[in-house]
This record gives sequence, structure tokens and C-alpha cells, in this order.
Amino acid sequence: MAKKESTKDIILKTATCLFQRQGYHGTGLNQIIEESGAPKGSIYYHFPNGKEEIALEAIHQMKRDILERAQEDLSEGETAAEAFQFYINKIASIFDHPKTMEGLSIGLIASEISSTHENLRLACEAAFMDWQALYVNKLKAHGMETEKAEELGLTITALIEGACTLSATHKNGDPLRVIGKQLLLLLS
Repeated sequence: MAKKESTKDIILKTATCLFQRQGYHGTGLNQIIEESGAPKGSIYYHFPNGKEEIALEAIHQMKRDILERAQEDLSEGETAAEAFQFYINKIASIFDHPKTMEGLSIGLIASEISSTHENLRLACEAAFMDWQALYVNKLKAHGMETEKAEELGLTITALIEGACTLSATHKNGDPLRVIGKQLLLLLS
């Protein structure tokens, strides 16, 4: 028998999707309540500090989800180039179906709150750093020296985040596919 989702999990899942689609400022508590179907009081019961607390947990959840998927996808392929090509193409395919985009990027929220909400900025920074560390470790596992792997890890993080933004505006994964091709050149 499947475990029933808790009210807190439903609120968090709904808020995460809304933050990804609309950003922090474009998402209100009333919309989270309405779309989650949760009673109004349950928001403050589970998240006594309101919207910022929900966003903080949403960022942590997005970080975990992306790390989990990235670790799995980056295990494909015999070379670093093949692994990253597979990974980026998987992300690209999600953008080909914009209604199903979940757990993809914190770029919108990060750019919105970087100068106004220090706790959220720090959470976004930690997420980017963890993703970058995963990329660095993958590159090092394939024999790349540490300094070069660190520089390329940052480059890959920036390329993917930028291409996610472009893919969202294009409503398809083609920008990601282009950076995937260019990444093959960088990793050759």
C-alpha cells in the first residue's frame, strides 16, 4: 500500500512548483493554499515563519532532487563527455514538455532573492555549490586534474543554469542540447 502524502509534503510540493514557474515574488500564500488544497491554518502550522520558510525548504528539496537525478544520470556513459551528454539531454527532454517541469532549476528564485533574502540566497548558493562539487568529482573520477575540474565544474553549472533559463523561455530543450554539444568539445 502506498504511503499517503502528508499535508506538509503537499504544501511543499505545490509551493516548489509555483516558485519554479513564477518565482518567489510571483507566488503568494493564498495561491499555495488554493492549489495545494490544504486548509489555511495548516500553512502556519507546518511553516510558522510563512512564505520564506516554505521557500527555504523548497530550495533544499530542489537541491536534493537535482543531486539525486544528476548522480544517477552522470553514472551513464564510459567517459565524462558521454556522462554529461546523457545528463544534459535528459534535462533537455523535460523542457520539451513544459507542463511537466519539476525540480529543474532554482535560477529564477536565486536571481530574485539574492539581494533581499539572505537565508534564501545562502540556500541557493549551497545548492549551486553542491551541484558544482558533483560535477567536479565526476570530472576528477575520469582523470581530470583538480584545478581544471573545478574550473570546468563552475562552467558546467553556469552553462546548465543559463540553458535552463533559455529552454524555459523557448519552451523546449534545444538550448540545453546546444550546450551539450559544446560541452563535448570542452571535455575532449
